[in-house]
Amino acid sequence: MAHRIFIVEDDPSIRQALSALLERYGYTCLTTGDFHDVAGQILSSGAHLVLLDLNLPYQDGCHICQQVRAASSLPIIVVTSRDTELDEVMSMSLGADDFLTKPYHTQVLLARIARLLQRAYPAQDAAPTLRYGPLTLDLGRGAACVNGQSAQLTRNETRILQRLMAQPGEIVSRCALMEALWHSDAFVDDNTLTVNVTRLRRRLEELGLGGALTTRRGQGYCLCL
Repeated sequence: MAHRIFIVEDDPSIRQALSALLERYGYTCLTTGDFHDVAGQILSSGAHLVLLDLNLPYQDGCHICQQVRAASSLPIIVVTSRDTELDEVMSMSLGADDFLTKPYHTQVLLARIARLLQRAYPAQDAAPTLRYGPLTLDLGRGAACVNGQSAQLTRNETRILQRLMAQPGEIVSRCALMEALWHSDAFVDDNTLTVNVTRLRRRLEELGLGGALTTRRGQGYCLCL
């Protein structure tokens, strides 16, 4: 089951964009437009993690953080445009697990979310399996499987395939795929991406999915089964 993330953000456009991003990476997102009892909504939501802004109507995010922490060990990441040292110290002293200032790189946010979830829910640490048509991707083992036949993927190939499977049948830009590789150990440039996509295409062909990964010149790549 996908981890549930409660997004506390009063700007509807930011809230919607963040929710769309996280859902593309397999998370279930919960949001609210009612800021009268945010702590109560969080605690009753069944969320696994909270992304909490500080500048909110009615109550400052630090107060909400304190309320949640008094009743739960739920992981909290403060995500805010307030970037003073005092704001960070106050947030962490009131129970936040991490502090991230806007603007942030999306892969940094995703990495911090994953780290906190792994630490907070070790019994649920098994990586999920993605499915699209006959293709499954075991993120824990880094293996693609079709009709019982499997192929081991490198870390970069796994990340590319994960990103493509998040938007099945749609064109994913080269920029988006390079972003998915951003936190890898390898130097990421256009050539790195091209080499890894070529290798991934070969792995899929070995599994009988020739032609599944296509290049859309000037646009990106598409996985269509």
